[in-house]
Amino acid sequence: MAEAIGVSHRAYHSYEKGKRGIPVEALVKLHSRYEVDVAWLLLGIKSIRAGHDFDALKEIEASLDQYLVSAGIKIRSEKRGAIVARWYESHVKGREVTDDEVHTWIEFARE
Repeated sequence: MAEAIGVSHRAYHSYEKGKRGIPVEALVKLHSRYEVDVAWLLLGIKSIRAGHDFDALKEIEASLDQYLVSAGIKIRSEKRGAIVARWYESHVKGREVTDDEVHTWIEFARE
């Protein structure tokens, strides 16, 4: 599985043990290759509209990346994934995330 999603065996083992968050890139590969429900991976629930939710996940990820690049901020992949997961969870629950919340999450995740 590690090879299939392009990560080291050690990293994949850390994901399985819950010691490290899985990067969004790996989630995208899992979804593309195995049609895995990303909402289930992130939140432990079965998504009713997985296609729509996956589009929202990609939009959240792109928005975060655009902000990070424009602000010159670097964060580790697993911390980036944690921010995306938190943002996505809010989306699934129907709660809008403010810019201030995202900026706070980023400050906690900065290298």
